[in-house]
Amino acid sequence: MSDDFDTTLNGAGAGDEPAPSTEAAVEEAEIVEAEPVDELTQARADAAGYLDDLRRLKAEFENYRKRVTREQTAFMEIASLSLVERLLPVLDNFELALIAADRTKDYTALVRGVELVFSEFKDVLGKQGLKRIDAEGQPFDPELHEAVMQGEGPDEGKPVVGEVFRTGYTLGGKVVRPAMVKVVRQ
Repeated sequence: MSDDFDTTLNGAGAGDEPAPSTEAAVEEAEIVEAEPVDELTQARADAAGYLDDLRRLKAEFENYRKRVTREQTAFMEIASLSLVERLLPVLDNFELALIAADRTKDYTALVRGVELVFSEFKDVLGKQGLKRIDAEGQPFDPELHEAVMQGEGPDEGKPVVGEVFRTGYTLGGKVVRPAMVKVVRQ
């Protein structure tokens, strides 16, 4: 009876070959174990490749950023140089006006010389796109005007610029400096 029991437990006799189902299970287990190792190796290789690509891309971006910064700096220097070159004649004319005023002591000639230089200065800045904000008598606009005083009078009515204390300017449609104004109600 013990022989029958051994045969039943093992599925075969003591020296017999394993059953086909057991052999197939062993081969399948070997294949399953081999596949994760191959997949893991492949995944690591892919990850290393992606990391190299990322490092290369990061280096390219850093080089691009540095190049753009250099180009912007150079552009600003060129733009500044151009403006300074246009302002030098104005500076020369101011110097000549001061020399002439010192020599002649003629107040009328000094005023006329300063007016000419001021006009030339405004022309140079106007050609660069600088525009004066006409504020007096205009409706108050907080984007164009900086209210520093409020006129006495009724608390009702539309706010209007009553007086300009400092002229405001725009450059290319953007406010460079808002006009400093007194606001009154009408």
